[in-house]
Amino acid sequence: MSNDLRTAICPGSYDPVTLGHLDIIRRAAVIFDRIVVGVVREPSHKETMFSVEERVGFLEEALRDLDNVQVDVFAELVVEFARRWGAKTMVKGLRVISDFEWEFQMNHLNRTLAPDIETIYLMANPQYSFVSSSGVKEVASFGGNVDELVPPAVAHRFGELFPQGKPGAPVSPQE
Repeated sequence: MSNDLRTAICPGSYDPVTLGHLDIIRRAAVIFDRIVVGVVREPSHKETMFSVEERVGFLEEALRDLDNVQVDVFAELVVEFARRWGAKTMVKGLRVISDFEWEFQMNHLNRTLAPDIETIYLMANPQYSFVSSSGVKEVASFGGNVDELVPPAVAHRFGELFPQGKPGAPVSPQE
């Protein structure tokens, strides 16, 4: 790994990756020489719907056209993951005020642990400012169309998981 490259990480659980995530990653890929998308193996604050292998696969497929983007899995502190890749920058997306509150706290913790690693925040494209992984999972679980919210592979997987929507969900009457 060359230290001459301006490397940034884009960490997250990506459960699942949304078009909002991809927008942030693609915009960061224009700014930095190399982006490493870090997928948290087992997030401590939530249980994942998709396995880490599926989450990585969704990202790799959606980002395959970007030569300067790599996907890796991590299970250590995010600042240690950044150091492992020689990154001095973390890129995060902000959608709403509640994102800011969480990221504000995380930024202070990370700066205490690693003052040499900076965090840059990109504002969400207004088109995706309402899109969250948890919201997408909820819509998909009830059989809602998520085609405009997630990459095609994710939408397809939701169709496999919830072909009729959630068991017990209201079913529209047959005509």
